[in-house]
Amino acid sequence: MIIRDFLAWTQNASAGGRAEATASLARAYLYGDLNADEAWEAKTALLALLDDPSPLVRRALAETCAASARAPRPLVVALSCDVPEVARLVLARSPVLTDADLVDAAALGDEATRAVIAARHHLSHAVSGALAEIGETDTLVVLAANPTAKITAGRLLRMIERRGDEASLREALLARADLPPEVRHALGIAVAQALSGFVTDRGWLSAERCGRMSREAGERVALEACEGRGAAAVSRLVTHLRTTRQLTAGLVLRAVLSGRIDFALAALADLSGQDHAAIVRAMRDPRQFADLHARAGLPEPLLPALQAALSAWQDLAGRALPARGTGLSRRIIECAIEACGDLSDPHMHPVITLLTRYEAEAARDEAREAARTIAAQALARETARRETEAADAAWRAALESQRRTAFVAEAGPDETVIVTAVANVPAVAEPLNPVGAILDALPEQILAWYRTEELDPATQAATDRVLDGLGDSLLDHFRASQGRAEPDSEEATSDQAARIAA
Repeated sequence: MIIRDFLAWTQNASAGGRAEATASLARAYLYGDLNADEAWEAKTALLALLDDPSPLVRRALAETCAASARAPRPLVVALSCDVPEVARLVLARSPVLTDADLVDAAALGDEATRAVIAARHHLSHAVSGALAEIGETDTLVVLAANPTAKITAGRLLRMIERRGDEASLREALLARADLPPEVRHALGIAVAQALSGFVTDRGWLSAERCGRMSREAGERVALEACEGRGAAAVSRLVTHLRTTRQLTAGLVLRAVLSGRIDFALAALADLSGQDHAAIVRAMRDPRQFADLHARAGLPEPLLPALQAALSAWQDLAGRALPARGTGLSRRIIECAIEACGDLSDPHMHPVITLLTRYEAEAARDEAREAARTIAAQALARETARRETEAADAAWRAALESQRRTAFVAEAGPDETVIVTAVANVPAVAEPLNPVGAILDALPEQILAWYRTEELDPATQAATDRVLDGLGDSLLDHFRASQGRAEPDSEEATSDQAARIAA
């Protein structure tokens, strides 16, 4: 009966009044202690309020029911299909909506609605995949920045494929903690392509040179993406590179020359179809490695360079001198060049040219690292020098302040005025004596304890007569405290006999 009266009242009430009453009725239904009949009537009234012509009423209803799991599903679904300012409230938080509801709302809504859905907590793979496929840059950035969204590697690659030229999307993806190595490699390729396009448009480099620099950057990114990853992640990256036709012989050679044998092992295993144990055995035997090289489909002129590089790497690993990081190792490259330089086959010229370019790249990397080290050391020395100067200046300022404070405290009011006037006159720089400054600042009572003064002879004689009447133990203690020398044993004995006779 109360619900019927409420619906009758809403026919003539204002929009603001109806919105407040709707919110109160929704809270009573969701959180109140209603019996079955009252709950049914309240639910019916709420569903009837969906037809209210004022958006204020439907917005109040959406705000109240958005975060509740007890909200009626027909009510929430209807609100999700309402005008955008009402639908976004329930699409952002409602736990009642299913993945199908969210996908449908993303397909039918505008870009702002998709961005709201992309920011939901614990977004499922299905919804994330739909947004990655149809969302624009703003939606993809929000989706990538959502740490609770579950996104597969394939959908991440699809996002890069669609909008990888947008810097905001690349930054949002790089901030994710669960970024797979193949996605990181794709991001590196996207950055290289963007830079190459910019340089080419400016006319600074030719398209051919930019293309080669992009390929080399992609190879370096591929090896860096494997840094700190397990064998499974490296195998996934190798499979992705082979599928996208980016697993080249030059990349395999770079991996060996960089000491990244894990990547080379995974690449040879993927190309040849053999397991890792067989690849490891073949790397130790030149004949088996030649057969593995042919089975993997690598160019024949590359075989001497790979064999020499593997031999050099094994020598460095045996001496506990592995190649540094993911960069090229000049020691391994020099061994490969030495092995290929004695061959007169004209087909070796491209390999030697490639090795020479790798050697130049390795030399530049070493120079950069040395320059960074020197700059860091110089900065540390400069910082230490400035800290030392600051500490010394603070020490001198404290001494000067202490001296002025002690002088003003001892002076009278008239003298204080004179000191203030003189203080404004620039003083001539004098050498500062820290010890003298400290002694001048000490109170007179403390200095009196450390001053040694000569005693009057008459006073000293009277003191000795008094001390002669004291016991030997007290006399010894007093003389020890005054720092006076002990008398000789014979004199002490005679003095003691004289006192006894007296």
